[in-house]
Amino acid sequence: MRWHQHGIKEILEKLDSSAQGISSKEALKRFEAFGPNELKEKKKKTPFMMLLDQFRDFMILVLVVAAVISGFIGELSDTVAIIVIVVLNAVIGFIQEYRAEQAMAALKKMSAPSATVIREGLPAVIAASHLVPGDLIVLEAGNIVPADARLIESAQLKVEEAALTGESIPVDKRTETLRDEQLPVGDRNNMAYKGTFVTYGRGKGIVAATGMDTELGHIARMLQEEEEVKTPLQKRLAGFGQKLAIAVLAICAVVFAIGIMRGEPPLLMLLTAISLAVAAIPEALPAVITISLALGAKKLVKQNALIRKLPAVETLGSVTYICSDKTGTLTLNRMSVEEMYADGKIVTSQSLGAGNEEKTTDISRSTPYHPLLIALALSNDVRKDGAGSVIGDPTEVALYNIAGENGFKKNEVEGLHVRVAEIPFDSDRKLMTTIHAWNEGFVSFTKGAIDVLIDRADMILTSRGPEPINKEEIHRVNDRMAADGLRVLGIAMRKWDAVPNDMSPEYVEADLTVLGLVGIMDPPRDEAKEAVRVCRTAGIKPVMITGDHPLTARAIARRLDILEDDSRAIITGKELDKLSLEEFEEKVEHIRVYARVAPEQKLKIVKALQDKGQFVAMTGDGVNDAPALKRADIGIAMGITGTDVSKEAAHMILLDDNFATIVKAVREGRKIYDNIRKFIKYLLTTNSGEIWTLFLAPLVGLPVPLLPIHILWINLVTDGLPALALSVEPAEGDVMSRPPRHPKESLFAHGLGAHAIWVGLLMAGVVLLVQAWAIRTEHVHWQTMVFTVLCLTQLGHVLAIRSEKESLFKIGIFSNRYLLCAVLLTFALQMATVYVPVLQPIFKTESLTLNEFVITILLSSVVFIAVEMEKLLKRKKAF
Repeated sequence: MRWHQHGIKEILEKLDSSAQGISSKEALKRFEAFGPNELKEKKKKTPFMMLLDQFRDFMILVLVVAAVISGFIGELSDTVAIIVIVVLNAVIGFIQEYRAEQAMAALKKMSAPSATVIREGLPAVIAASHLVPGDLIVLEAGNIVPADARLIESAQLKVEEAALTGESIPVDKRTETLRDEQLPVGDRNNMAYKGTFVTYGRGKGIVAATGMDTELGHIARMLQEEEEVKTPLQKRLAGFGQKLAIAVLAICAVVFAIGIMRGEPPLLMLLTAISLAVAAIPEALPAVITISLALGAKKLVKQNALIRKLPAVETLGSVTYICSDKTGTLTLNRMSVEEMYADGKIVTSQSLGAGNEEKTTDISRSTPYHPLLIALALSNDVRKDGAGSVIGDPTEVALYNIAGENGFKKNEVEGLHVRVAEIPFDSDRKLMTTIHAWNEGFVSFTKGAIDVLIDRADMILTSRGPEPINKEEIHRVNDRMAADGLRVLGIAMRKWDAVPNDMSPEYVEADLTVLGLVGIMDPPRDEAKEAVRVCRTAGIKPVMITGDHPLTARAIARRLDILEDDSRAIITGKELDKLSLEEFEEKVEHIRVYARVAPEQKLKIVKALQDKGQFVAMTGDGVNDAPALKRADIGIAMGITGTDVSKEAAHMILLDDNFATIVKAVREGRKIYDNIRKFIKYLLTTNSGEIWTLFLAPLVGLPVPLLPIHILWINLVTDGLPALALSVEPAEGDVMSRPPRHPKESLFAHGLGAHAIWVGLLMAGVVLLVQAWAIRTEHVHWQTMVFTVLCLTQLGHVLAIRSEKESLFKIGIFSNRYLLCAVLLTFALQMATVYVPVLQPIFKTESLTLNEFVITILLSSVVFIAVEMEKLLKRKKAF
C-alpha cells in the first residue's frame, strides 16, 4: 500500500480510524490480528551449531586426518600443533559468525520503546510494541518515530531520515497528498517512518504499518534473507584443499607400491608414505593465512579501517567496483557556501574579498556583499552549546560559518542588532523572516527559495544603491548555480520604522529588496579525488550511490572525476525501478552515478554487478544499506555516522568515514593476497621437491633417500618460520598499477603451478645428484648430505620468491628482517641436527666434513640461482 498517495479522509476510511483515534477495545482486537509492533527474527543457529559448522570445511577435515596419522606414527608434537591450528581457526570463524548475528539485535534497538497515542480522544503513553494500524500517534521533537504513519497534522515538523535514506539533512514534513506512485522513500514528505528521528516541531499521524510491514521491517526481512557470499580466498582454498589431498594420497600410494616392488621393508615404506602425506598436507596454511590476515587487519586499524571479518582483508584485493555513498564518504558531510551572487557577479566563497576590507554593519555605507553577510549572520537559529560546538540546521550552519569566516560573527553582530521578532520557516511558503533593531528603526531579513522570494521583491541592492530588479537575470543565475548541484537560497531585506503590528507573512514578506543569492553544497573531500584517480590506475571503477538530487550527484561526481561527460552514466532510482533485471544488467557496468535510490535498489545494484562477474565493495551508513552491505563482497560501514545495524552487517568499518581509506585498504588487501600466493608457491614447491625426491629415487635405482624423521623435520622447520615471515613481505612496486585479479582466477595462475613443478623437479634433481655422487664416491654421510641439501635448497628458494619479478638484491636482503631471521634460525637448527652429538641419534645424522659441507652449500644455491634467472627472463619479457 502506497499510503503517501492517499488523502487524509481516504486514509481514515481505509484504516477505519478517526481524528479521535480508535477505541482501546478495537486496539486489542487489531493487536491480536496484526501482532506486536516489533521486528521478528528468523530462527537462529545455536552457538554450538555455529561452532560445529567451522569443522565442516574440507581443508579442516584433511588436517584432522593428518593429526590422527601423526599420532599413529608417534609424532605427537605434530598432532598437538595441528589440533591447536584447527581449534584456533574454528574459534575465529565462530566469533565472526556470532558477531554477524548481532545485526538484527541492533536493528531492534532502533524501535521506539514507547509512544504517545490518542485513543477515544484521550492521550496516553504506551509501549510502542502495542501500536496497531489505525492508531493516532503524537510526534514531538526528540521522539523516535514508533511506526510508519501517514501524517494528518504538521506544525513545522522536521524528521531526520538518515537511517533510512542516508541523507542527514532533516526533512520538512507536510500533510498534502502526493500522487506520484514511484516516489522514493526520501521524497514521501507526508509520511513518518519507524526508526527515524523527530528533530523539530510537532505533528500527528495515523499508523499505517507496524512491525515487519514497516519500511524498517522490510529492510530487516531483506537482511535476514540475504546470504553472505564466500570470499575469493575461501572459494579457492576449498578447491585447492580437495585437489591437493587427492593428489598427495595418490602419490603416497605410488611411492609405497614402488618401494615394496623394489624389496624395501614394508614397515619403512608405510612410515615413509605416511610421513610424506603428513609433510605434503599444508597444515600450516590456515595458520599462516589467519596470521597474514590478522597482521593486515592490525595495520589497517592504524589507517582508520577496522576489519570485522578477517577474510575481508584479502577480498579487498579482488575488488573491481567500489560503490560509495556520497554524503560523508566522498564529501565532508558538512554543508558549506560554495558561491554567492551580489551586485551582478557570482563569486566563490574563497574569493569573497570581504576578509580584506574594513567591516561595517551599516548597510548604507557598505558594498553589497556586506549586508548579505550581515543577513546571513543574523537570520538563522544557530547557537553554540556549552562545549563550543555549533548546533543547528546544516544549511543554517553553512550560512553562519560563511558570515563568521568573513568577519561577521553572529554574537558580535547580534549584540548590535537584537532580534525582536520572527516568522518561522514554513514548508508551504518556503521562507523564514527575522526582524532586528537597526539604528533608529528596524530591518527584516527574509531568506528562502528564490522562486518564491523573487515574486515578493521589487528592488535589488547594488553598489550604486537599490535598483529595480531584473527577475529574468536572477532566474538565469539561479538556474546556473542549481545546474552546478548547488542548493540556492535567496536573501532579501526591508527597512521598518517600527516593528509591524501585522506580523502576517503576506504583509511582512512583501516589497522586499534582494541582497543576493547563496549556493550551498556538501563539498567533496580533497583526498577523495586523488583516491578516485588511484582507483582508475588500479583498474577499479568507483561508483557513487546517493539519495540526493541527480543534479547535485552529477556535480560532485564530475568534480571527483567519477563521471565524465556521459549522460548515460547517471540513473535515478525511478528510472532504475522501470528496468527489468535483464535490462539493468546490460547497463550496470556502464553506470557511474545512482541518484535518489531506495534500499532494495542498492541491493539490486550489488546483485547485478555480481551477476556480471564483478567483485563489489559497497559503503553505507544507514539501516537502508545493511542488506546490500551483507550481500556485497566487501561491505564497508561508516564508523562516525554509521548505524549499529550497518556496522554489524559490514565486513569493514571506516573509522574516519573517508573514501581514501578504502583505497589504502585495497592496497593492503592486494599485498596480503600476493603474500599468500608466495606462501602457497613456497609450500607447493617444497612439498613438490620432497615428493619428487621420494618418487624418483627408486625409479633411478637409488635407495630411499630420506627417513620419516627427516621428512617431518623439514616439514616442521621450512614450512614454519620462513612461511610465516613471508606474510609480512612489503608490497610489490606495481601493486596499485595493475588491474584487479579476476575473481575466478586460480591460485595456480601466472605460472605458480608450473613453477612448483619445475622447481620441485630441480630440487629433486639436485638432491638425487648429491645422493648418487656420494654413494658412488663411497661417502658414508650421503643421507646426511641429502637431508641437509633438501633443507637448505628450500631456504634459498624462499629468499628467491620474495618478489614475483624483482631480484632479491634489488629489493634488499634486509627489507624483510623477519624472513632473514627465520632463514638464519632454520639454518642454525639444521646445523644443530647435523653437528650436535645429542641430536645425531634422534635424527640419524653424522657430522659432515668441511669438503662435504662446502659441496652441500654450493649445490643448495642452485635453486636460488635458477629462480633468480627465471625472474630476469620475466623482466626482459615485460620490456
